Parts: sequence; structure tokens; C-alpha cells
Amino acid sequence: MTPTDADRALDGAPAGTAGSDGPAKPTGSTGSTAAVGSTERDLEEALALVSRAPGTSPAPGADGHRAAPWQRARDTAVHAGTAARARTHRVPLADALGEVLATPLDALTDLPSFDTSAMDGWAVAGPGPWTVRTGGDALAGSDRPGPLADGEAVRIATGARIPAETTAVIRSEHCREHGAQLFADRPVLTGQDIRPRGQECRSGDLLLPAGSLVTPAVLGLAAAAGYDELTTRPRPRVEILVLGDELLTSGLPYDGLIRDALGPLLAPWLTRLGAEVTGTRRLGDDPAGAEALLKAVTTSTADVIVTTGGTASGPVDHVHPVLLRAGAELLVDGVAVRPGHPMLLARVGDRTDARYVVGLPGNPLAAVSGLLTLAEPLLRALAGRRRRPRYSAAVQGDVPGHPHDTRLVPVLLNDEHAVPLRYNGPAMLRGVAAADALAVVPAHGARSGQELEILDLPWASGGCFT
Repeated sequence: MTPTDADRALDGAPAGTAGSDGPAKPTGSTGSTAAVGSTERDLEEALALVSRAPGTSPAPGADGHRAAPWQRARDTAVHAGTAARARTHRVPLADALGEVLATPLDALTDLPSFDTSAMDGWAVAGPGPWTVRTGGDALAGSDRPGPLADGEAVRIATGARIPAETTAVIRSEHCREHGAQLFADRPVLTGQDIRPRGQECRSGDLLLPAGSLVTPAVLGLAAAAGYDELTTRPRPRVEILVLGDELLTSGLPYDGLIRDALGPLLAPWLTRLGAEVTGTRRLGDDPAGAEALLKAVTTSTADVIVTTGGTASGPVDHVHPVLLRAGAELLVDGVAVRPGHPMLLARVGDRTDARYVVGLPGNPLAAVSGLLTLAEPLLRALAGRRRRPRYSAAVQGDVPGHPHDTRLVPVLLNDEHAVPLRYNGPAMLRGVAAADALAVVPAHGARSGQELEILDLPWASGGCFT
């Protein structure tokens, strides 16, 4: 789609500004940005020209802004997903990975369900030395061996059932055989290296509450507790609609046509956020594309439709008119964040049985901003997942800011700092492709050493298990 006036201004801003492809003063080889007096003034002047959406009037006391503050937009996305009616299903253990428990995980049996050896060694009864019983070693998975007589020892494997009358298990490395006798090399304590029945839990104990993310460790615990299936909240279904007549799907850009960067990016990104992507379609900017968009918004089986481009007010920007025709409720219509301010969030249908539309700007880094601002918190809430814990890091070098809006800047994380990267303009992916995270820069910028909130990128933070 055609960039908005704001994005064009940012793309053409001087080096070292919010829309630049390079810093005014590189620091070492990291490409961090540095604010200097003239650069800050240039930035203020350039961005002040685009701080108001075209055709809108400033709200009183809002410094020319009608867009939602960045944190409020994220909170709105969370509340929207939380209000939606929760779906549940019962699936085999392997299919539950990455989903959220819809019901508590209660122990179906004692764990362990019998007294078991914690080590390879010898089960002994009474004080030593002990007479070694020949034959009938205690092995994992075999029947319980006969009871031990006082002064008797039998070889035992880790996980094997403990013979009746056993006093302790002696590890192989802590004892020695001499003929038919077994001698301990250190004091033997009653009950040592025996896992008693119910040591981890008793039948009926709560192992994990509803709302817990099913990780590989949870699958292991559920299996140990006797589960074959789990009741979970399924992944939110997402359909991706890439809008624009100027997009190529292969080959080199030419004659005003550009490669579609968001089509390849969005599906794996959303999958890492925990979504089930049902498909990616490309729609034109013509009336037929607008009708196809309307049909998708009103009839899609997806929980969330993610669109790219068309969220501004240009002559072929169809998203707002289509949402109006669909009777959608605009929950977020613009966010005070750079890049990405024309993003939106809409709800179609009843509050508890709704379909959501996340409208991302067409510029690639602006779309990434929309993913982190609206799509991720919405999807986590729809999936029943808790909000990601917030944390901060000290920024290395000064970072220029917008006069009013939050900025999201790609950064590398090292042991001590978040290092801002070059190539952070709205249309650029070079910076975020090398980044670990995006730093949240407040209005007017940040000074070197200032603590900034950090938004991990899904591949750097582990993302969702898939």
C-alpha cells in the first residue's frame, strides 16, 4: 500500500532520526544511535508535521493526537481477548503442546505409585554386613521381589520396586562385595535412596491450575500422572490477508512493484505467538479486493483476521470502509507509536462470540510494531495465556524520540545493555532481522543508561512451543 504521509516523512528523516537508515554517530560496530542537538531539532520539526492524522482535528488537551496511547492500546487488546468466549477441546498429549490447560491437572494416582529405588545399588535389611542373595535381582518393570530377611541384601536397579522389609538402598559406589558378603563404605541411614510412595503427590492433589501453559515438562508430568489426553484451550485461528496491487511474490522488484515482505513474515511469526494460521491470501486494492475483504471479515471461521496495509486514509485504503460496512466496533483506531501509528483493532459480532480484525500498516517495521502492540497481547488473551512479564534494560547510547509518541526501536541485548540498531525506519526490516528485541522509547527520547522496557522477539525469547 502507499505509505502514509507520516511514514514518508519518517523514511526521509535525517540520519540518526526515527525514520533514518543510520545513526548520526555510530558507537563501535554495533550501529547504536546517538542524539545530538541538531538531530533532535530536525526530528522534532519533522515529526511534529506528522503528529496529527490527516483530516482529523486535535482533541482538546491531546497535543494534536487522537490515537490511543501505546500502553492503553495494548491493554485494550488484552481486555478484548479476555472478554471473548473461551473454547475448549480434549486432545492427545502430543497435540496439547503450546496450549493452555482449560481444567486443573489433578493427580490420578500417587507419584510414585509404589516405593522405588532412587539409585542403582543394593537393597539391604537391618545392619551390615549383609549376605548377598543370589538370583532374583530387583529390576525396573519386573515383579516385586520377595521380602528381605534381616541381614540380607539384593541387587537393585533405579526405578525398581523396593522389597518388603528393606531398610535402605546403598549405592553401588558406596559399598563392596567380598565373597558372599556386602560391606558398606560409609554409614547407612534408614530410608536412604528410597523414593517412598506418594513422595511427589497423592492421588487427587492439584498438580497445576487451569491456565497453565502446556510445556514439554507439563506433558511429562501429565504422562507420569496417568493422563492420555488433556482439556485445553485451542490456539486462536488466524487468517492473514495481504492487501496491495504493488506486491510481487517472487523475483526482483521492478517498475514500481515491490516484493511482498509481510506474507513470508507473518505466518511463522504468528505461529510462534501461539496462533494456528489457517491461511494467507493476497487481495487487490480494487473493488473486487474490497468485496473479498468484506466477505472475509463477515464470514471467516478464524478468530482473528490480520490485514496488512490499507489502514490509513488514502484513495485505495479499504479497511476502514469495509469495517464500517461490516458493522464492526473499532476498539483501537490508531496508536501513538512510531512506527505503526495507523494500526487498528476491531471487533465483529457479539462481544463474547466475536471475530477480531488486527489491521497492520503496510510498511514492514510498522507492521512488526502492530504485531507487538496489538496482535501478541490479543492472541495471548484469546489463548488464555498470562501476559508476558515486563522487564527493562539500560540502553547504550542516547536514542532520539518523537515529540508525543512512543517509539519502538530494534535492539541487540548483551550482558549489560540494549544496543539500538540502525535501519529502523518504518519500511525497513534489516534492523529487526538482526535484533533480539524492541526497546520502548518514551516521547522525547532516552539518554544513555536509561532503563527502557524491552519487548522480546519470539525467536529470541523462545516463543510458543510448536
